Amino acid sequence: MTRLFDVSFAFLGLLFLSPVLLVLWVIGWLDNRSPLFKQERVGFNQAPFVLVKFRTMRVDTASMATHLVDAAVVTPFGRFLRCTKLDELPQLWNVLRGDMSLVGPRPCLFNQQELVTYRAAMGVFNVRPGITGLAQIQGIDMSTPELLAKTDAQMLASLGLAAYFRYIVLTVLGKGAGDRVRKGE
Repeated sequence: MTRLFDVSFAFLGLLFLSPVLLVLWVIGWLDNRSPLFKQERVGFNQAPFVLVKFRTMRVDTASMATHLVDAAVVTPFGRFLRCTKLDELPQLWNVLRGDMSLVGPRPCLFNQQELVTYRAAMGVFNVRPGITGLAQIQGIDMSTPELLAKTDAQMLASLGLAAYFRYIVLTVLGKGAGDRVRKGE
């Protein structure tokens, strides 16, 4: 049932938000000549997929977990995108393709072995990863792998339609802080 909502909302979101997506793409192109960021992530049943977001960091930034990256690599436009969570909008394409759900555990990188291990043990990879979920609205990010995996498992154990819509609404209303980046040194 949630897949039907995922596809419907992703399609409508891409359709109605296309002017916003276009404006953000143009500003991103002017900002760094590479407005989209693509990265291989761990998906359903630990299968790889390519996640698409608006770029928030300099093009030459190493591919690693956000909490390990220095804040100095985040561009001024990237800070705006992160603060408003608009950097996540291109993931509607991932939802439409079936790589992701609107609600589910945030997809991690394959090199985040500790998180991958915890999530595998707790059955978190038995569902599609999501754009938002319980951990995101509670401000829990990938810097605390065990807590994140436990929170993801807790969410999945009680995820019904009411919770699905609640997480979406709370995310749209700005609940949660997003992934942290290290403060500049």
